Amino acid sequence: MLRLTTLAAGLLLSAGAFALSLSDLSQTDASGGLKDALTQGAQVAVKQLGKPGGFSNNDEVRIELPGKLGKAAQTMKMMGMGAQVEELEASMNKAAEAAVPQAQAILVDAVKKMTVSDAKAILAGGDDSATQYLNKSSREQIRAKFLPIVKQATDKVGVAKQYNSFAGQAAALGVVDAKSANVENYVTEQALDGLFKMIAEQEASIRQNPAGAATSLAKKVFGAL
Repeated sequence: MLRLTTLAAGLLLSAGAFALSLSDLSQTDASGGLKDALTQGAQVAVKQLGKPGGFSNNDEVRIELPGKLGKAAQTMKMMGMGAQVEELEASMNKAAEAAVPQAQAILVDAVKKMTVSDAKAILAGGDDSATQYLNKSSREQIRAKFLPIVKQATDKVGVAKQYNSFAGQAAALGVVDAKSANVENYVTEQALDGLFKMIAEQEASIRQNPAGAATSLAKKVFGAL
């Protein structure tokens, strides 16, 4: 019994000796591991959303008409007059799905430009601190890429003009947000929100389960948090 107790104590001490904390990592390793994980999260999010059904089949990010326009749309659907609404919502989601792949290169570039001080602050932050960094550093560039793609996609659908007319009047009356008054602006913002939501989910997942990281360095860094 004494021998077993001694062995158990020895194993615990050995495990403690090999356990790493963030302070044990070099700044280069900490920064590199974070970049690996964030690149992985961005790529997975883009892959999930940038395919047919990526938005429309995902309840978390599916794009529907905003505010009271959405409530009116639900009423129209229940009354059997929802064909135009469904066509518009389908086109909005398809437009977002078509735009999302354009984000990958911008996101990866933003990760590469991350400084060591950025990395330290992110690793010490909350479950979505890396996603918040990406949002701040790349959202404007991604928006500029998304907007013409979304506009081209929604212009093909005649009801998009009706949306702009109706939503423009609704915005003037305060029924919907001014950003929602134009279909391509609305879809672009919804696509951006959906993209960063999915990246945040990937980040939280890696933080909670470092073994799910794609590289050994990312596993090492997030295992030390």
